[in-house]
Amino acid sequence: MDRSSMLDHFAEELRLARAGNGMSQTALAEALSYSGALVAKVETCERRPSLDFARRCDTVFRADGRFERIQRRISRETVVPWFRDWAGIEQEATALRWYEPMCVPGLLQTEDYARALLSGGGLFGADEIEQQVTTRLDRQAVLTRDRPPLLSVVLDEYVLRRRIGGAELMREQLGHLVKLGSTLPRVRIHVVPASAGAYPGLAGHFVIATSPAGEDVAYLEGQRHGQAVDRPEFVQQMVEVWESIRGEALSQQQSLDLMTEVAETWT
Repeated sequence: MDRSSMLDHFAEELRLARAGNGMSQTALAEALSYSGALVAKVETCERRPSLDFARRCDTVFRADGRFERIQRRISRETVVPWFRDWAGIEQEATALRWYEPMCVPGLLQTEDYARALLSGGGLFGADEIEQQVTTRLDRQAVLTRDRPPLLSVVLDEYVLRRRIGGAELMREQLGHLVKLGSTLPRVRIHVVPASAGAYPGLAGHFVIATSPAGEDVAYLEGQRHGQAVDRPEFVQQMVEVWESIRGEALSQQQSLDLMTEVAETWT
C-alpha cells in the first residue's frame, strides 16, 4: 500500500475497532485521553495518527501492536502533505519554535500586514486574500486561549526592515510585536541582528511544533504549499538548526528594544 492507502487503512481499522466495541467517538476519545475532534479527524484521514495515539489504540482495543505497525508504515514517508491540517497541529501544540528570515510569522501579524503581504505579487485574488486574512487572524486566538502554547519566535533583523505596505503599517506591525512580547508571558520574540552575518537560518523558514504527547513535527512552507515532517532524524536536524539560530539571537529585552528602535525609523 502507498502512504495514502495506509492512512485509509488505519482509519478503517480504528472505525471497525470502535464500532466492534460499541464505543462512540466521544467514549473512545476519553479512553485515549485525546479530544473527540482528533479522533474524528483520524477516522476521516484529516489527521495522521501519532505513534502515541496508535499505542493507546492498541492498549484500549488490546490489538497486540496492530495500530502501531500501521502507524510506523505511514511514518516511513518523510513528509505529510500540507493539506493534512497543519493548522490543527498548530492549534493543539504545547510549544511552537518558529524561525522566520523574511516576514513576520502569521500568528504575530496585524490584519493590515497580513493583507499587504498576501497582496504582493498578484498570486491571490481579492476573495482568496480576504479568506486567508480571516483564517490567519482566527489562528491567532491560540495565543490567548487557556493554557496557550509556549511560542518562541526568532526573526532575522531583515524582517523588521523589509517594507510590507507603507511606513505606518510597518510601525503598527512592529509595535504589535513589542506589545505581544511584553504582555503575553508565553510569547518570546528574539531577533538575530544584522551583525551576525551568515548563519544556518538563512536557508529558510521553519516551525517545530510539540504535541501534547511530546512528539515534534517540523513544518516548512513554500509559496503555495507547505510540508510537515515527522521523521525523527529530520526533526532532530531541525532542532539542532533551531538551537544554532537561537544562539545567534539577542535576548528578549534586547530584541524588544531593537524592534522599538526600528519602528521609529519607519516614517
